[in-house]
Amino acid sequence: QVQLVESGGGLVQAGGSLRLSCAASGIIFMINTMGWYRQAPGKQRELVATITRGGTTDYASSVKGRFAISRDNTKNTVYLQMNSLKPEDTAVYYCNAQIKLSVASTNLEVWGQGTLVTVSS
Repeated sequence: QVQLVESGGGLVQAGGSLRLSCAASGIIFMINTMGWYRQAPGKQRELVATITRGGTTDYASSVKGRFAISRDNTKNTVYLQMNSLKPEDTAVYYCNAQIKLSVASTNLEVWGQGTLVTVSS
C-alpha cells in the first residue's frame, strides 16, 4: 500500500519559517507531480504549490515569493519551505502525489493525512 507521511507542522509566530516534508512509501514505480494543498477552517482546500518530476514549479499567488517547493526523487520526498509566514497561512497542509505503481499503470492520486500549521500574530 502506498502512503504519504507529512511532518514539520507546528506553531510559529508571524514572520517566522517552517519546513514541511512529505515522504512516499510502498511499492512505487515512479512519482510524477507532487504538491502541497491547504485547508483553513471553514474554507475549501486550495492549491499551494506543485512540482513536476523534472522540477517545474507552480505556486498560488498568495504564497509566491515566500514559499518554495522542492523534491528529492531518490527519497520520494517533497518539501515545502515556508518563510515570512502570516496568520492567514494557518491551515492543515496536505501532501499530494501522482504515483505510478508499475510501468503499465495509470497515475494513482494519493493524499497525506495532513499536518497543522498555526501562525500566531
